[in-house]
Amino acid sequence: MARKVVTIYTDDLTGEDTDEVSTHTFSIDGVNYEIDLAPDSFDQFLSALGPFVNKARKTGRTQRSGSAPKRDRQTADTARIRQWAKENGFDVNERGRVPASVREAYEQAH
Repeated sequence: MARKVVTIYTDDLTGEDTDEVSTHTFSIDGVNYEIDLAPDSFDQFLSALGPFVNKARKTGRTQRSGSAPKRDRQTADTARIRQWAKENGFDVNERGRVPASVREAYEQAH
């Protein structure tokens, strides 16, 4: 008997199936949350939280437990990726989605 397992990644915000979904974690008032988002939805998430994050104080960084799939590495800080991209000759906009090719180049460099 043969068995075939198919994994379908779905953006929790839009409900769309895509291979670019990443799992993102965040905490509010001591409650941890996890959401699966494609890059466009993650950019929306960051834009919505941006004004609050800019005024907030950092209290430390938590470490992910277990081994994260490759697609989880896309959660790197978008601002840091943009800065690195500009310093390395990539053409990126100040706002909006960072192209997947730039994210991949960043991941390979780090």
